[in-house]
Amino acid sequence: MIVPAPASSAKPQGSGLIRSSMIYSGLTLVSRLMGFVRDLVISYAMGASATFAADAFNTAFAFPNLFRRIFAEGAFAAAFVPAYSRSLEQDGEETADILAADAMALLAAVTLALSTLFALAMPWLMYVIAPGFAKIPAKFHLAIVLTQITIWYLPCMAIYAHLSGVLNARNRFILSAGAPILLNIWTLVTVLPTHTPAGAATWASWGVLFAGVSQALLLMWGVKKSGAQVHWRLPRITPEIVALIRRAVPGALAASAIQVNIFISGILVSQVNGARSWLAVADRLYQLPLGLVGVAIGVALLPRLSRAVHASDGSGAQSAMDEAVTFAMALTLPAAAALIAIPEFLIDGLYTRGEFTHLDAVQTGRALFYYGIGTPAFVLAQLYSRAFFARQDTRSPMIFALVSVAVNIGVGVSLVYWVGFWGIAAATAVAAWLNVGQMAFTLARRGHYRPSRRAWSRLIRILLASLALGLVLAGIQAFRPQLQGAFSGFHLGHHLVGAKELAIVLTCLVGGALYPPLLFAFGGLRLAEVKAALRRQPRAPSLDQEIEEDLGKTPAGPDLL
Repeated sequence: MIVPAPASSAKPQGSGLIRSSMIYSGLTLVSRLMGFVRDLVISYAMGASATFAADAFNTAFAFPNLFRRIFAEGAFAAAFVPAYSRSLEQDGEETADILAADAMALLAAVTLALSTLFALAMPWLMYVIAPGFAKIPAKFHLAIVLTQITIWYLPCMAIYAHLSGVLNARNRFILSAGAPILLNIWTLVTVLPTHTPAGAATWASWGVLFAGVSQALLLMWGVKKSGAQVHWRLPRITPEIVALIRRAVPGALAASAIQVNIFISGILVSQVNGARSWLAVADRLYQLPLGLVGVAIGVALLPRLSRAVHASDGSGAQSAMDEAVTFAMALTLPAAAALIAIPEFLIDGLYTRGEFTHLDAVQTGRALFYYGIGTPAFVLAQLYSRAFFARQDTRSPMIFALVSVAVNIGVGVSLVYWVGFWGIAAATAVAAWLNVGQMAFTLARRGHYRPSRRAWSRLIRILLASLALGLVLAGIQAFRPQLQGAFSGFHLGHHLVGAKELAIVLTCLVGGALYPPLLFAFGGLRLAEVKAALRRQPRAPSLDQEIEEDLGKTPAGPDLL
């Protein structure tokens, strides 16, 4: 049975959760903004339907990225962080660090072996990954070569994700959130000097590999500075590692359901030239709220929820989930409203230039509309899965994930031949909401979590504020010709920035400025709660002091871990 959390006891914990999430989100925002610049450069240099370089590169990047989610982020979000957190509390740092070292050795060995196998087999695997590419031999060959380069990103990112789990379990989030910035830096450094789409794709692939090595080295330094003793050793199978594997395998499949669905979508549309790039560009925009909100809050939520569950603190677990869900939706629903209301306006204003044509913007906008419908589900899936992982139940989310993947394939195959490639995005959204629905129903049936009446009230008010924002944005889009006409004489940087760019920037600024008043007006959030979330809470010293040490605000010194 769930015991409602007393308001007095919930504040310090909620404040810690939100402040931890904001630290992670702030650094993720920097990374995402740099990633947006990276994507603009890539789309400008490679295009989409006009050349085949972008499709080849997006395929090469998606393949190791999928297995990174499965073997690294998914597995350790599901199994390692709760196990390591429990070992820290019950067995001490030395025992916990031995578990971390054994897990890292096994993960590195497995991913190195898989990368070697994939690299050697890629000329045959490409017929499965992108069967439609075989119609264009040059495109097919380029995709093989680029994937053989990027596949070595997998072991680097496995180490990075694992060490991020070590830091996050110690309530240190800065390096794990900031390290992705290196990917954007390396990609820009390698792509900007190029002059052809194929050259840009090749050097971007090398940039991905350089970034993976840099990120792994940075996290190794960060873990050492944190005081954790996670040393390299030969892989060994201990009872603790066997238990970890049993929890990690189903958890990895559960946590990576969205990425598996997206990867399958890429396979289904590989026969349409440019479609893989259209989906990739749309993916970047809806991944912004997913990365800033879903992943950030999920990372901060799991250690706190795990502690509450192990301590049989029902009120603490309820409070953590309520705060996470309402805070996440307060940030996600307005983003989803924008993606649904003005998808083509966003893509055309931001991306159409160079090799990326107006046709590419129209097609990408169609996919973005349906991804926008699924965006709240993508974020909620990150949070609800943590409620299972904290209880060391990885089997249930795995079953739900497999069901959603099956639905995605079935609906996607049907829609892609009925309405076109953007039916793939619609199928992904349907599968995401089905996945969330299964998790929500099961948690409620087991008595583990259902939103409180207060949380439901907040969610409804947040939804109304977001709907109002969407209507305003749709109204602005109706006057798009007049808005762009007002900036018709402005050009900057060889026409890289002009009327359409200024029009979409102004629209986004208006939406961003309008949403907070709408949120407060509908009662979705109160100013006092915002201040409480940002205020330092002395009654939660363990989490806040760790965060302050991370930020270099305490006498411990500038320990930016």
